[in-house]
Amino acid sequence: MPASETPEAVPFNLFTHCGIREALVDGTYFLADKILYDGNGNPPAGWDNPYQAGTMTVSGSTAVFRDAAGHTVTFHSRPGATGFLNMCS
Repeated sequence: MPASETPEAVPFNLFTHCGIREALVDGTYFLADKILYDGNGNPPAGWDNPYQAGTMTVSGSTAVFRDAAGHTVTFHSRPGATGFLNMCS
């Protein structure tokens, strides 16, 4: 992408059921810079469960989720990953 282009925010439903840990975006697995949960394996107060609607913007190895509630989560890609690190039930 040329330096003058701004990455596009696309609609994204972030899986939050067991906390905010990982995201799969266009075939790439991303890990949250800071894992967010309530201490009992659920999303923190103020997050929808099992998904939070918002947008995801990907630029290089970084993905940023934002929503209308003001939440922002930054993720970094896991090169070569073929699955999630944490499987949620």
